[in-house]
Amino acid sequence: SFSRNDAKMPTRDHKNRKKRGHVSAGHGRVGKHRKHPSGRGNAGGQHHHRILMDKYHPGYFGKVGMRHFHLTRQAYHKPGVNLDKLWTLVSEQTRKKYAADKDGKAPVIDVVQAGYYKVLGKGLLPKQPVIVRAKFFSRRAEEKIKAVGGTCILTA
Repeated sequence: SFSRNDAKMPTRDHKNRKKRGHVSAGHGRVGKHRKHPSGRGNAGGQHHHRILMDKYHPGYFGKVGMRHFHLTRQAYHKPGVNLDKLWTLVSEQTRKKYAADKDGKAPVIDVVQAGYYKVLGKGLLPKQPVIVRAKFFSRRAEEKIKAVGGTCILTA
């Protein structure tokens, strides 16, 4: 296969120039240089190239699993956010304002508005109550939010 770069190379630099005068140009007299002796591309993967396919590409042929007709990705769309990133969804000054508030008010963090659906439990929360609105909560996330005095509100 030739690429466009081959056209730019001057003829004098081609390897073939060295082979001028040598009858079969390095391709042998007995076997001869024929066009595609074993087929083009991936031909023969289940036949004459089987050993290569089995050795270096196991599992290339065949099917696995069930078919899902009319797969719609939005049904499975459930981006998650961990607790350690929860407070990054509101500004730092909001957090400080509610931390200094003595009335016991808590900020509402709507993760759906930020593009997340599920709150996951990785990381620690600051000891500050917070109201979290989301479509889904993991069990650990809910435990940790309630442990700091916050609440979990499920939205549709």
